Amino acid sequence: MTFQELKPKVTEIILNTTLSRDEKLLAVCQLLSDSISYYNWVGFYFANHEAKTLHLGPYVGAETDHTVIPFGKGICGQVAVSNNNFVVPDVSAQDNYIACSFTVKSEIVVPLFVNGENIGQIDIDSHVIDPFTEEDEHFLEFVNEEIAKLY
Repeated sequence: MTFQELKPKVTEIILNTTLSRDEKLLAVCQLLSDSISYYNWVGFYFANHEAKTLHLGPYVGAETDHTVIPFGKGICGQVAVSNNNFVVPDVSAQDNYIACSFTVKSEIVVPLFVNGENIGQIDIDSHVIDPFTEEDEHFLEFVNEEIAKLY
């Protein structure tokens, strides 16, 4: 399924009044995981700005021990500080990478802004080296714009 075909499906989930916010987040994760072959782990982390930590939210994929990540640590922690998308074509070449699983080969993290504040991020791991393109970034920015409507 193409990104253009997925966009209305994401919007439909966000507008579904029968689901809680976490159920909507999980449904978006499931949709992306099911629809894009190289999205092998899809999840959200949310910022606690006082503690300067990220906390795992809804996700689909292998279980992770990384439920709390300090700002600045790993790819997710770096995005919490930089407020910029971070695409890692090959995690083995990244110094500040927190290994989740030996199967993870690449990662993309896109910050989630609400009223100009970075409140979290969508994090996607892939078992493929270098699968993410500019189109992935634009699509995930769209996803986060839709998610921001929940806050």
